[in-house]
Amino acid sequence: MDKAEILEFLNGNPVCHLATLDGDQPRVRGILMYRADENGIVFHTGSFKDLCKQLQQNPNVELCFNNADSSKQVRVSGKAELVEDQNLKEEIVSKRSFLKPWVEEQGYDMLKVFRITNCTATVWTMETNFKPKKYIQL
Repeated sequence: MDKAEILEFLNGNPVCHLATLDGDQPRVRGILMYRADENGIVFHTGSFKDLCKQLQQNPNVELCFNNADSSKQVRVSGKAELVEDQNLKEEIVSKRSFLKPWVEEQGYDMLKVFRITNCTATVWTMETNFKPKKYIQL
């Protein structure tokens, strides 16, 4: 897969797993990515969540995306940076109705948006299982 195919795969399979560190303990959780493009991978969380605190202490992360039949996996590592962009927050809330009641009650300050940059991806399939990994800069 090339860069464009990987970005298409990520956007087509936005439910993924995100790994962070909590001190020296790895933490993995499922998330719903917002989008992946030339600028990085965008997702959101709440300011009160452990995820937000972990990213502020150590921004190095890895994401793992799978397609529905699990025949392909794309792992992406990079660095998460906090994005302070009110327009982006409003765009996310307008497209994700499950966030609206929460934002109406708590305000936009509780919504934290992160972008993962300096991304490196590697693709796994059963056919490539025993071959050396290839890394693609996104």
